[in-house]
Amino acid sequence: MQLSPHKTSNQGNTGVTFPKLESWHPVSKVATIAAVVNKKRVLCRVSLKTLKGKFGASEKAPMDSLAENRNIVQEAARRLIEKDSYEEDGSILIGLDDL
Repeated sequence: MQLSPHKTSNQGNTGVTFPKLESWHPVSKVATIAAVVNKKRVLCRVSLKTLKGKFGASEKAPMDSLAENRNIVQEAARRLIEKDSYEEDGSILIGLDDL
């Protein structure tokens, strides 16, 4: 699993922060960013299909698109967390309509 650093977002006062963790899963073609909510890590996932549809991501460098649009992805994750839109495994799935 490849991790890349990014700046922490402290926008809003919701108690949701985004540490310097992100990864790409080449088999499932899903990018994951980490959020911290009440001292617990929440994995926020976005598929290559969604990254392509919203940001024109390339299959060769999908994380570049995520890095360029990090604030938008983080805010979508924050909204979903605030609405308690968790998957069964406790993660957040960010879809095209969420961005």
